[in-house]
Amino acid sequence: MSKLLMAGKKGIVLGVANKRSIAWAIAKACSEAGAEVAFTYQGEKLKPRVEELVKTLPGDPPLYECDVTNDEDIASVGASLAKDFGTIDFLVHSLAFADKADLEGNFVDTSRRGYLMAQEISSYSLTALARMAAPLMETGGSIVTMTYLGGERVVRNYNVMGVAKAALESSVGYLAAGLGERAIRVNAVSAGPLNTLAARGVAGFTTILKDVADKAPLRRNVELEEVANAGLFLLSDMSSGITGEVLYVDCGYNILGM
Repeated sequence: MSKLLMAGKKGIVLGVANKRSIAWAIAKACSEAGAEVAFTYQGEKLKPRVEELVKTLPGDPPLYECDVTNDEDIASVGASLAKDFGTIDFLVHSLAFADKADLEGNFVDTSRRGYLMAQEISSYSLTALARMAAPLMETGGSIVTMTYLGGERVVRNYNVMGVAKAALESSVGYLAAGLGERAIRVNAVSAGPLNTLAARGVAGFTTILKDVADKAPLRRNVELEEVANAGLFLLSDMSSGITGEVLYVDCGYNILGM
């Protein structure tokens, strides 16, 4: 990947959990393309794992603690970015969470607490982070989030996360409309199933992987690097005319009917 693609650009990636995270794959792609990347972690338990990964990148990437359910944490990240980078050009939102009990069984049994938590972390956090980042994108920028086909169609056991992803995708459109006059683009990547920490929390995930590989037009599952490259495209100036969109990277599975 040419270093010219993201040379001189600075941004932040939220959602790195381990080396198999989509967030980490996108961060590496941006770094290899010349960008300076800051990171966040949630809680001291995850900090060493994220620190270890960040140290493999050139320079000394900033690392901030951030619980996206806490507005003070989000504001602190914004202040730290202003201090360390001055301005930013991109933000990657790769955050989602739901109680494991709500990712199996019947959706009608979802608890009020579980529903609200999934919405707050998986959907509303994009709006809160965009509000923080927008003033730092003085000459425009790009915000990319991660979604999944379960936000549009019923996927067995995806349940409350599917509803949260539906809200997330709607938020992408409204944010794109509201931030467009500031030259800030907002898009989503809808990745096919990947063997990430979050995906393994969905009951029957291995069956989903097999079904997609059997039925997708390309007759395989998508690779992590392919999703990262799509994210890089949307973050770069190569996608300067694209906003409010959902880009499917799922080996064509989304086009199928019966």
